[in-house]
Amino acid sequence: MFCEIVAGRAPCDKVAEDATTLAFMDIDPGSDGHLLVIPKRHSADLLSVAPEDLVATTLAAQRIAKAVHSQFGAEGVNLLNCNGDVGWQTVFHFHLHVIPRYRDKSKDRMESPFEPGMPSDADARAQLARLLSAALRRPD
Repeated sequence: MFCEIVAGRAPCDKVAEDATTLAFMDIDPGSDGHLLVIPKRHSADLLSVAPEDLVATTLAAQRIAKAVHSQFGAEGVNLLNCNGDVGWQTVFHFHLHVIPRYRDKSKDRMESPFEPGMPSDADARAQLARLLSAALRRPD
């Protein structure tokens, strides 16, 4: 679907475009002004996106988040990537959601997907940290 948008064969409400990225409004927004930023070159997800496309997409998202904040009067902004179907990914072309956040619930339909303030077990957390740290030290 997103490759069709990049190719100009599917419509979108374009917000910004450069040589590497394209930003357009989300057709199923969680808040007023919710948009997507994608690399033009296809990659399925966060785990497969080329590093240079990840950097370009993230920098474009940051620039757009600043504009969302000032132009829409957003009181906050979420930058979200969903990876894999279990991670809520529904379109398998890497993308970042730029989601303006408002106290006014008529503009903002988003809810927190988890309940903050419920700390995990310290020993279990430390074990997970050790496992991940060791994996990151191994050569690819």
